[in-house]
Amino acid sequence: MPELILGGARSGKSRLAERLAAESGLEVVYVATSEALDGEMSSRIRAHRDRRPAQWGLVEEPLRLARVLREQAGDGRCLLVDCLTLWLTNLLMLDDPQRLFAERDALLDVLAELPGRIIFVSNETGLGVVPMGELSRRYVDEAGWLHQALAERCERVVFTVAGLPMILKGAPL
Repeated sequence: MPELILGGARSGKSRLAERLAAESGLEVVYVATSEALDGEMSSRIRAHRDRRPAQWGLVEEPLRLARVLREQAGDGRCLLVDCLTLWLTNLLMLDDPQRLFAERDALLDVLAELPGRIIFVSNETGLGVVPMGELSRRYVDEAGWLHQALAERCERVVFTVAGLPMILKGAPL
């Protein structure tokens, strides 16, 4: 069953997910959804890459997440997906609402059939003020709906604040 780790920027969510994956005793494949579109994002990606164990596998996929999960999931394997909100942003920027809905639905549909352990990391964006721009409001709405749908399907949901995990659903860490 999948797990969802939510938190704000610099909340410790990725570090927690990486720790859980490392402690799982399973082969780990890191599924990266971000793209290095500028220098700042390149630095963030490099920092994530530098702190991961060298033996972890890596798959970079900004759009077709369900396909990658289906191909990579397996007994004895832990997939760590970081991060869902970057994946959502990539889909929103395509300017093709049908693609967003198709990819989201494919992700939600495939979850129940995936073997092994799946850990999703995502930014909780709904705790602040309502954004002024239409695209920003749509992003917050889509992220909120995605998180609700995933949380319903996940065995464990964790919210991180200041590096501290709070269990919202499921077994303690």
